[in-house]
Amino acid sequence: MISRSAWYLRALLRQVWVRVALFAALAIVSAVLARVLSPYLPETVALSTGSEAVAQLLGVLTSSMLAVTTFSLSIAVSAFAAAAGTATPRATVLLQEDRTTQNVLATFLGAFLFGLVGLIALRADLYDASGKVVVFLFTVAVIGLVVVALIRWIDHLMEFGRMGDTLDRVERAAPASLRKRIDTPYLGGRALAMQPSRHAQTVDATETGYVQTIDMHALQERAEALGARVMLCRLPGAFVARGDPLMAVGGSPISEDAASAMARAVIIGRRRTFDEDPRFGLIALGEIASRALSPAVNDPGTAIDILGRLVRVLVPWRDADGAEIRFPDVFVPAITAQDFMEDAFRPIARDGAALSEVQIRLQKALSSLRQDAPEDFAAACERMAREALARAEAESLLPAELAAIRAAARLETPPSGAGDGIAAPRGARPAAGDPPG
Repeated sequence: MISRSAWYLRALLRQVWVRVALFAALAIVSAVLARVLSPYLPETVALSTGSEAVAQLLGVLTSSMLAVTTFSLSIAVSAFAAAAGTATPRATVLLQEDRTTQNVLATFLGAFLFGLVGLIALRADLYDASGKVVVFLFTVAVIGLVVVALIRWIDHLMEFGRMGDTLDRVERAAPASLRKRIDTPYLGGRALAMQPSRHAQTVDATETGYVQTIDMHALQERAEALGARVMLCRLPGAFVARGDPLMAVGGSPISEDAASAMARAVIIGRRRTFDEDPRFGLIALGEIASRALSPAVNDPGTAIDILGRLVRVLVPWRDADGAEIRFPDVFVPAITAQDFMEDAFRPIARDGAALSEVQIRLQKALSSLRQDAPEDFAAACERMAREALARAEAESLLPAELAAIRAAARLETPPSGAGDGIAAPRGARPAAGDPPG
């Protein structure tokens, strides 16, 4: 997990206005350099480079870039709306943070600001003939950037905002956070094997929202200073209300100031993010599949495609054994395979219960996970397979369809006393934090 300051810096660098500000700074730099370098450039250089045309170039740049920026922004907004309408609103943030889109829009708007600042400087007679050479060279460089951005933008629009593009983005975001959790399964701390003692002092949330990240460095430093143990109650992705416990501190009493500092180590925002929350990507894929399976859309093919994507995302997962402990005084609850099964496959099992082709593909996906990693997924996949089979049996499917689903499930006879036909997971650990969503 990254520190609190690094988290905010990363969020800041993802904003479009930062790139636009760089172009404005470039315009100011060009104006300063033109004043500084003009004594060292002979006027013959200005005549040979055609720098007198810089005013016309800046005028064209200013007038055209504003229109191109407005048109491009409307295309981007339409893509965001299409992704929210056809896939899931949770996926729009991935399109909004797309680097190509942000760079292109920033280049267009930044070029407009560059031209505007340059024209103001020219009309104010800040440059002599030699100074215009510097502005001319900067203007040519900016035009080159605009041409490259236009080419990239045209190529990017061929796929941007389409269903396949949105699915690819979610599929890339989900394993990225999953790999981080595989490398640091307990966020670099120790596994929380049991619930905190009732005598432990709790640190409560001071605001309402979703846990986005946890500054483990700050918690470890505070635990060492206090000689205490910190036991987290919430993981990134959990929803907390003001006053809900974020962590429990045992071994040493803590002051109000220390508790406030520890609460600030847990960053709470208005929405869940993909960066530190490996379950959120699975939830987003499940939501897209649920929308595809709704009667209004009736697109089981998309749901079947997502089942394959879910298997690709989950295959790398392994239970934590021998992970490096960087924060020995911070204890963190685990994410279990059962959590992943419920996030990824339960919506599809529920909404596709009456579609035999979806149920067959779902059972094959669960069977693939069981075979690939039996130690990690066997119990959770079997439980989900039995749940999906029970849902299918409750629908009005033909006996031949049910037989095909059972054959794809490859399940043994349910154990006696199961009652609902769903076997309890073997050795499953309790889920951490709040349920998804």
